[in-house]
Amino acid sequence: MEGKHDGGNGGRGGGIRVGGRIFNMFKERIWGGEEELVKAAELRKLKQEGRTMEEFVQEFKQAARGSGYEGRPLVEEFKRGMNGEIRRKLMEAENLPASIEQ
Repeated sequence: MEGKHDGGNGGRGGGIRVGGRIFNMFKERIWGGEEELVKAAELRKLKQEGRTMEEFVQEFKQAARGSGYEGRPLVEEFKRGMNGEIRRKLMEAENLPASIEQ
């Protein structure tokens, strides 16, 4: 019959085959980082609020694992989540801590 389209597979049905190594590599590149994105979003939302600094540090460390943050961006997220009064005192300090443990 003229004009009939078989999807380019000779009438064998099925359409596009989903699977195989190339598809899995593509899928991993596109959706593989979703967990990291979720962890990063959790980290950005984290605030010290009524927690002690020690409690906040522990929760922050846990949230930071697998978030993709490291180095300076991680430090900036930590400072952003701290209570404002503590952040101000740290900025006024002569000897700034080198890590969140200090």
